[in-house]
Amino acid sequence: MADNHLTLDQFMSRFVLQLPEVQTAIMPARRAAVLVPIIDRPRPTLLLTRRAATLRKHAGQVAFPGGMMDPEDNSLIATALREAEEEVAIPPASVRVVGVLPVVTSSTGFQVTPVVGILPDTLSWHASEVEVESVFEMPLQEALRLSRYSSLDIQRNGIGHRVWLSWFGDYFIWGMTAGIIRQLSLQVAK
Repeated sequence: MADNHLTLDQFMSRFVLQLPEVQTAIMPARRAAVLVPIIDRPRPTLLLTRRAATLRKHAGQVAFPGGMMDPEDNSLIATALREAEEEVAIPPASVRVVGVLPVVTSSTGFQVTPVVGILPDTLSWHASEVEVESVFEMPLQEALRLSRYSSLDIQRNGIGHRVWLSWFGDYFIWGMTAGIIRQLSLQVAK
């Protein structure tokens, strides 16, 4: 990154591709996926949402578009693409899926697969008023700066957990979302 900004080509040359898990006959019942959308700009950005304050779970939290796998979804990639379309009107055909990150277990027991996808910079999106309060972009180079994440060790049901925290402007990014971005950073670190 000698020119002081990360290009999409630099990101792609460093991204360590991880193929999706091979599905077996015995599948966990609580599977979900999120789309980690990277917008192909001269200075790429990461697309994030703030969940609606009226939601029953995770209200007001910064998140990636995503949700639970439906029986009709033929893969977790299909789940991530369907949810991104429902939440922020991103057409599945406009996403170039480049890989997945390691599965993360949510605080509610879901096995969540982060799906990394590239979006064209010409794409326009709009938030589902029911699910999403706002949509914002974070410069990818800033998102991938490991030093921006702080850890907090907590106890839940007698088990220790590490939670990652970060601020971007007025947005507090924490928990699974911060952990996924941090993992993405580790995937492209040299």
